[in-house]
Amino acid sequence: MIYAIVHADKEWGIGKNNDMMFSLPADMKFFRTTTMGHTVVMGGNTLRSFPGQKPLKNRTNIVLSRGTVRDDCVIVRSYDELKAEMKQRENEDIYVIGGGAIYQELLPYCHGALVTKVDAIGGAEVFFPNLDEHPDFVCIDEGAPIDDNGYTIRFTTYKNNNVKQL
Repeated sequence: MIYAIVHADKEWGIGKNNDMMFSLPADMKFFRTTTMGHTVVMGGNTLRSFPGQKPLKNRTNIVLSRGTVRDDCVIVRSYDELKAEMKQRENEDIYVIGGGAIYQELLPYCHGALVTKVDAIGGAEVFFPNLDEHPDFVCIDEGAPIDDNGYTIRFTTYKNNNVKQL
């Protein structure tokens, strides 16, 4: 199954200056726990935003990048190549982790989305589609509000009722 995993502010903003807008330890723990041992899919800018520009440990990192050459990730050069790589892993859980263009392209193929909603506005430059207004997605679970580093967050789960095949 393919899932998008993201945290978004009240305006569905997800990033600013190629970085996250909030420091959310509980959200980071959820992200780590959820994706550990699985495949993560990202664009080159997302990889470059990680500490030391290193891929995530204990996960298969698939990166769409036209310029990057490295042997610690699976590098693909096009969306067609990316989808083919994902199709080879269709019996595994795959998490799409950003950035904005990757989310836009792959959201129709995602069975669901795990969205940590942040009750704040972060001045985003990059946005995630508003799933509350998306015709194919429905919120199937909304956790209780919790405090995370001074921000109120909710872990929510959306289901895609019209999944496209890779």
